[in-house]
Amino acid sequence: MAFTDRSFTDRNDAPATPGGVKELFAVILLMTLAAGLALRAFVSLDALAPIVATLLFALAASIAGGALIPHNRKRRAAWLDVAGVLTFIGVGLSIVIDPDQMVRLVMPSDQPD
Repeated sequence: MAFTDRSFTDRNDAPATPGGVKELFAVILLMTLAAGLALRAFVSLDALAPIVATLLFALAASIAGGALIPHNRKRRAAWLDVAGVLTFIGVGLSIVIDPDQMVRLVMPSDQPD
């Protein structure tokens, strides 16, 4: 019977996963952390979380766009997974942004600094 043939589930015969996806994800997270630490010196702390969230969304969009390139069919699902995780992190980061903080960023202040 076909369902008793367990040779397909042998770990040696399993298809190889596309390489480089874990490294891509690790490099992107490290780049985002480094960019966040570098931006602390140039922007106010109120603007840091929205900038990092926007950076994560932009990176996710570029990775998703790269996954749609026709010659990249083997890595498409894995790259789309990485883009989804970055989007999820960006949404989680944007949830913790205080609405009053965004109002202070957008509205001009009449008070001198």
